[in-house]
Amino acid sequence: MTAGSVGVSARWEVRSPYNNEKCGHLERLEGAKEGLTLLKGDLLDPDSLSAAIDGCSGVFHMACPVPSYASTNPEVEVLSHAIKGTLNVLEACKNSKVKRIVMTSSVAAMAFDLHKPKDAPLDESCWSDEDYLRENNHWCMLGKTMGEKAAWDYSQKNGLDLVVICPSLVLGSLLQASPNTSSLVVLKLLNGSSDSYENSSVGVVDVKDVANAHLLAYETKSASGRYLCRNKTVTRAEMIEIIRRLHPDYTLPTRMIEPQISLSMAKEFSQKKKIVNELGLKYTPVETTIKETVESLKEKGLF
Repeated sequence: MTAGSVGVSARWEVRSPYNNEKCGHLERLEGAKEGLTLLKGDLLDPDSLSAAIDGCSGVFHMACPVPSYASTNPEVEVLSHAIKGTLNVLEACKNSKVKRIVMTSSVAAMAFDLHKPKDAPLDESCWSDEDYLRENNHWCMLGKTMGEKAAWDYSQKNGLDLVVICPSLVLGSLLQASPNTSSLVVLKLLNGSSDSYENSSVGVVDVKDVANAHLLAYETKSASGRYLCRNKTVTRAEMIEIIRRLHPDYTLPTRMIEPQISLSMAKEFSQKKKIVNELGLKYTPVETTIKETVESLKEKGLF
């Protein structure tokens, strides 16, 4: 992000800036014509990163490998790329003397902390156990964890001003035409693919709140460290009940399957909301978030 003659202008680095199917929705954002520039780049190409970051006052690093297929070489395709890509961004930020970097990590980098007592709530001091994630093939979660740890190590050694946002499951209106991994959680309840559901729990946060959290982290001078960005926990049964109240004519799964108890479900997060107290973030009601998710999926013809 770099200051323009009027307001603020932004550079957004993507792999295919001229692919309308993948990036057209970015160019249709409010104010994009006046203040957004799409650049072709790759996290594993340091030169492209330097060209995009040079002259910027702040950088938002949001990308991390999330393969849409079962990786045959996750050590390289997920872990190595997550770490190397992050370090390439930070190196370019250091060389360009960027004032602040806001990085998107994940609640996954906190949720699997084996060192906390079983009944102790998890918070920003928690780190997921890498061995546990590796042994259970949670490669994307491991990539988030290792990528964030590498970012903190590099930033502290090189004096960079880094702030990290760790969102839970992000729902809400979609900008793009296709569903992402998060919205599939709701879409699978709507598309008739199954008459049953596993009543697992998940922390939910609105996509607009996540975006606002990043801006607050950048603009609040006192912001520092990690911020868990998670509104509240809901079960699949609660999601279905919210949707049923809004759309009683929709066909939704009716047969509930009790979930297998996992570490992430057995632990609760601290109610001391650092992101609210320090950044002043105000969360959107979960019911509104689910409502807008359903309406967006319907509008885009996904069910």
